[in-house]
Amino acid sequence: MDKTWAFVAAGAVAALLGGTALWLGLNRGSDPFAQCRAGQAGADIGGPFTLVDGATGKTVTDKEVIDRPTLVYFGYTFCPDVCPLDMSRNAEVADILEEQGQDVRLAFITVDPGRDTAQVVADFAYNIHPKAIGLTGSDAQIKAAAGVYRAYYKLQDTSEEYYLVDHSAFTYLMLPGTGFADFYKHAAPADEVAQSVSCYLQAGAAQN
Repeated sequence: MDKTWAFVAAGAVAALLGGTALWLGLNRGSDPFAQCRAGQAGADIGGPFTLVDGATGKTVTDKEVIDRPTLVYFGYTFCPDVCPLDMSRNAEVADILEEQGQDVRLAFITVDPGRDTAQVVADFAYNIHPKAIGLTGSDAQIKAAAGVYRAYYKLQDTSEEYYLVDHSAFTYLMLPGTGFADFYKHAAPADEVAQSVSCYLQAGAAQN
């Protein structure tokens, strides 16, 4: 009797594993970027926004900003360390990809619109990289943009002249027509990010 149940249990486990493998195979097969992803796909990140392009002073939408593969970053120009380091890393990624013939835009979205005027974010972006654009807007516009990207930020005591802003430090890879592809943490080195982005671009090109 015990042996019979053992065979039944073994068969059930085998069937379960086989079904799981089939499910994963089918889902990976339907995802053109499966080989590029380090984790699970399908994160609900990104969406419509309306912001101000610092360089032109004009209002732009997400479709105008993400008209090519874009690395999106939320930060602020008065940030003493993390933001400049992350944006400089992203600039290095753009240079690596440009050498490979791949065009990637950098988008810096401020979470401190009170100090980061259009001119301030424009200058910050220009000093980072020629392909970087700085975006600002009203408090409501910034809150809405951060919300669709699930980006966290919180201003500290703004009565202080040099107040800081707590914020998440992720770079989001957004693809036109596809949306969110992946995200990269603060500690990710430029060569690894570039390799990952290149994988997405090549996989996307293969689908066209």
